[in-house]
Amino acid sequence: MTRTVPAASLAGLDETDRVIVETAAAFAAKHLAPHAAEWDQAGHFPVDELRAAAELGMGAIYCEEKFGGSGLRRIDGVRIFEQLAYADPTTAAFLSIHNMCTWMVDTYGTDEQRAQWISRLASMETVASYCLTEPGVGSDAANLSTKAVRDGDDYVLTGIKQFISGAGSSDLYVVMARTGGPGPKGISTFLVEKGTPGLSFGAQEKKMGWHAQPTAQVVFDAVRVPSSALLGAREGIGFGIAMNGLNGGRINIAACSLGGGQSAFDSAATYVAQREAFGATLIDEPTIRFTLADMATGLHTSRLLLWDAAQALDADAPDKVEKCAMAKRYVTDTCFSIADQSIQLHGGYGYLREYGVEKIQRDLRVNRILEGTNEIMRVVHGRAIASRYKI
Repeated sequence: MTRTVPAASLAGLDETDRVIVETAAAFAAKHLAPHAAEWDQAGHFPVDELRAAAELGMGAIYCEEKFGGSGLRRIDGVRIFEQLAYADPTTAAFLSIHNMCTWMVDTYGTDEQRAQWISRLASMETVASYCLTEPGVGSDAANLSTKAVRDGDDYVLTGIKQFISGAGSSDLYVVMARTGGPGPKGISTFLVEKGTPGLSFGAQEKKMGWHAQPTAQVVFDAVRVPSSALLGAREGIGFGIAMNGLNGGRINIAACSLGGGQSAFDSAATYVAQREAFGATLIDEPTIRFTLADMATGLHTSRLLLWDAAQALDADAPDKVEKCAMAKRYVTDTCFSIADQSIQLHGGYGYLREYGVEKIQRDLRVNRILEGTNEIMRVVHGRAIASRYKI
């Protein structure tokens, strides 16, 4: 099975960039698209397919090659995730989370930690999950209460993490825990392996979407880890690690929304071009064309904003945080609306599983919440604006 990549997704790309995009699209069309509906209904986590993606370098996309990363850019990452999400937003989103974890280890880890983990994460022999959110502590992450207490050469972790993608299935958990006083400066990051005594998982959450990836609490009941599990071998830098990781996580999740939105648009445009009513095809109706034009504009502006944010992150630009927040908010909102419009254009058929667009909308809805809610993205963006104009 193959798919022609939309011209907008290839606009301005050189030959190398085109190969990256087309490789991701071909992989997704062959390995993800034929099974996405089945995985959604069965709640199947496609680890084998994730590892097949890793064989093409998608397990550590923007990590350095020294320890096994692919050495690509953030802009390459968002283009890859768009193509994967065209086939299945759920699988693409989990892979984006795994990549965020891998980047954290590669960027902040000691050489010993990088040597131990990066090649295994790159191949997805080791699958990683990100553990920041806690019950009652969502957007206010600096007030997390999971504790890591020093005990000789070890740390003992106690607490609960909530809404963790991959919980129970992943092999490595990147955990933010409090080693010091209140606030962000008291937070550190730990690498905790599955099977460590005291580590357990809650019941699998029953969700609106994302059925093909597990989500549950991660529970730390006096989990003892060696001091070598402290990421970067330094206390107090965990909140910065978490936030810097989220810059990339936000644009990756936005890319997943873009891929899903493009898929929903293509489905709707194809449907109205073939569906006849009142003696003509629906696409001949001016109001239908207006709707398609608005949807296409939303996709185009989303792609431009997302690519701009990714390039700012690649360049370590001063406004990278603002641009990532702006892109995450705009793209996830816009593409969710595009999925909703696709359902409307399909009429009653859009509400049926058979046509696939209802799954896209279910899967895209959570993207407006995770990696920082879109309300928090407005806070981040608004704060940046205020800092420029405030006297």
